[in-house]
Amino acid sequence: MAEKTDKRNNISLLRKEIQAPTLFLLTQLQKDLDDNLLSLCVVGSALTDDFHPKYSDINTVLVVQRRSHQLLKQLAGYGKSMGKRKLRAPLLMTMEYIEQSLDVFGVELLDFQFNHVVVYGRDPFGELTFRKENIRLQCERQLKAALIRLRQGYIQALGKPKYVANLLMECVKELLVLLRALLWLSEIERDHQVLPNLKKAAQQFRFDGKVIAHLMELQLQHSRPPADQIEFFFENVYQTIDHIAHGVDRQGKE
Repeated sequence: MAEKTDKRNNISLLRKEIQAPTLFLLTQLQKDLDDNLLSLCVVGSALTDDFHPKYSDINTVLVVQRRSHQLLKQLAGYGKSMGKRKLRAPLLMTMEYIEQSLDVFGVELLDFQFNHVVVYGRDPFGELTFRKENIRLQCERQLKAALIRLRQGYIQALGKPKYVANLLMECVKELLVLLRALLWLSEIERDHQVLPNLKKAAQQFRFDGKVIAHLMELQLQHSRPPADQIEFFFENVYQTIDHIAHGVDRQGKE
């Protein structure tokens, strides 16, 4: 006979603005998943001073014993209710998936380990260990993939400022996670806020981070760069990512 699910939670550890939405999600999961629910964690900006109650979404990781199509259908049924509460669809994982993904999704899992709160169940990230070479390879691969997306995206956007601006903001968002991983690789203390991490990375990898810092600030304000500066921003971001990618490549050859 299966053990009864423990209904205790750590909602009180969260900032007040996200407690009610997270409790709503957890209550639904406990009701519908029962013993299949292993843990629910909040991750991302909802845990940092970069969080904006009006604009920021609440990101979560849901760990279950068994994945099934029926489970996906149940979670899909929460969609409208979660959207009203600014809850993003939870990242659905099993412990087996996490353990088998340390070499290919190590950057993301490392970031979850650094910045998460377990609101229910066991901690799926606390005891994970990562190989530096796996993290370095993933950082290099994603940086070089970002350069391809920038080139291709600019062409597809026909150079139109609105679409290029969206492309840049998505690229900067991904860069935030990669910079934290690169600081970890260099054994430099990471910060939970984006701008201090950028400053540390700029010093370590010797690049001027002023333009990216400006874009990060715009992103936190949910704004976009002005159309007449898009070309300048695009070229600066491209050159910066290219510079960092070369630095990460050199690390692998030392």
